[in-house]
Amino acid sequence: MARNIEIKARIKNIDAILSRAAALADQGPREIIQDDTFFECKNGRLKLRVLSPAEGQLIFYRRPDQKGPKESFYLVSTTTTPDALRESLSLACGQVGRVHKNRTLFLAGRTRIHLDRVEGLGDFLELEVVLEDGERVETGEAIAQDLMEKLDVRPDQLVEGAYIDLLRLKAAE
Repeated sequence: MARNIEIKARIKNIDAILSRAAALADQGPREIIQDDTFFECKNGRLKLRVLSPAEGQLIFYRRPDQKGPKESFYLVSTTTTPDALRESLSLACGQVGRVHKNRTLFLAGRTRIHLDRVEGLGDFLELEVVLEDGERVETGEAIAQDLMEKLDVRPDQLVEGAYIDLLRLKAAE
């Protein structure tokens, strides 16, 4: 399974960090509209990301729910029939919820910088440092920490869990 080191941070405004992310990036920005449906899953998280009516990704991932850099294991499978797959998985597994977001993607070396505007939650920054097979976690953590400093992300901005968790907490309040 592929691995990366991830962080998620709440930011006040995407526009305030956009120029810093662009200055660090080799590629981007790329605007992506995502509709993620999460399903019941005992061994991690399972979501269907719909990118268009004919393009989707079924993503299984497992990572600890903690603030700060963390290792994530993931597997991505593509589909050309995301609506039919959503219906099948909903019937088979049960839906946990949906997350709608507008994502601005930059690539800085092997790191994906995501600036996310999440419906119902606000603005966030995610970093995903892709690890090579057998590479030490500490290497990716160091890259994530360096980028956090360059993007002026403070430890008190870090968020644990997934957007779906934050939406469920908000709904419960």
